[in-house]
Amino acid sequence: MFNQDLHGKVALVTGAAAGIGRACALALARAGADIAVLDLDGAGAHETARTVEALGRKALALATDVSDEDAVRLALEQVRARLGVPLIVVCNAGISGVASLFRNEQKGNWDRLFAVHVYGAYHCVRETINPMLETGWGRVVLVSSVAAQLGWKGAAGYAAAKAALLGFMRSLALECAARGVTANAVCPGVIETALMREGIAKVREQIEGAIPMRRIGQPDDIAGAVAYLCSEQGSYLTGQIISPNGGMWMP
Repeated sequence: MFNQDLHGKVALVTGAAAGIGRACALALARAGADIAVLDLDGAGAHETARTVEALGRKALALATDVSDEDAVRLALEQVRARLGVPLIVVCNAGISGVASLFRNEQKGNWDRLFAVHVYGAYHCVRETINPMLETGWGRVVLVSSVAAQLGWKGAAGYAAAKAALLGFMRSLALECAARGVTANAVCPGVIETALMREGIAKVREQIEGAIPMRRIGQPDDIAGAVAYLCSEQGSYLTGQIISPNGGMWMP
């Protein structure tokens, strides 16, 4: 692990009630950080917070819709009052949207995908970036997707929203690099979460056959990459994309 090198830091992790977000929250807690858990699923967020506390760290669970600017602002006020100023932000909250070929897709589906993925990240980073710059230390990690790199048939809106995060990340990295704040992205491949497991049950063998490593990834595969980017060991990486995808995409 990372020798508790995040001790004394507060990390904000969105979409942390389950799956990748929960794994990231726990990995950062094991590295020493206190964790603010944001998720629409309040019960799941509280369960993640309890597990963080069992690891000996402080935690705060808040049922929050990251697409709602006011809701994020209020959540961050509570985080600062109860945990302290978050200098680590992991924007993981996301939705899959409605699977549809682009010619049949409804604009409302794109609106919701961009509201959660892109504006959700915007709201969270906007509320936290100034204290990072003032402190001279900060970590921003945006969870994108291999779909942003490969494209995804039947999911153009999802791929477009995830790709937008990469442009945001690179621009943020350029603006903040001289101030001790890094911004990076992680692009997971096919990861076995509860939501994904149900959707791939009938085509699991086909998907595994298309992955060079011949296995579907686990949330901890992503959490390890996120924890590294947030650690002191990752301090010289900014504007980068780490792609834990089993070999699906090799740029």
